Amino acid sequence: MKVRKIPLRSCVVTKEKLPKQELLRIVRTPDGHVVADETGKLNGRGAYIKKDVMVLEKAKKSNILEKRLECKIEDSVYEEIKKIIEK
Repeated sequence: MKVRKIPLRSCVVTKEKLPKQELLRIVRTPDGHVVADETGKLNGRGAYIKKDVMVLEKAKKSNILEKRLECKIEDSVYEEIKKIIEK
C-alpha cells in the first residue's frame, strides 16, 4: 500500500514543522480583515501558528503575526483566536 504524505507547515512563532492539523491558519483577507481560518481554504495572505495558548501569547508580545500579515491586528482578533485554540 502507498503511504500518504502528511502536509507539513511551519509555525511562524516556534519555527517547528508540524502537520497542518496541529496548526491554526491566520489570514489577512483581500479586504484587509484578519481572521482565524479553521478550514485552511480562505483567500488571502496566511500564517500558521501552533494551537497553544503560550505560543499565541508569544506571538502577540513579539508582534510576529503583524509582521507576517503586514497589517495591524486588534486585540479582539487575538481573543477570537484564543477561544478557537481552547476548544
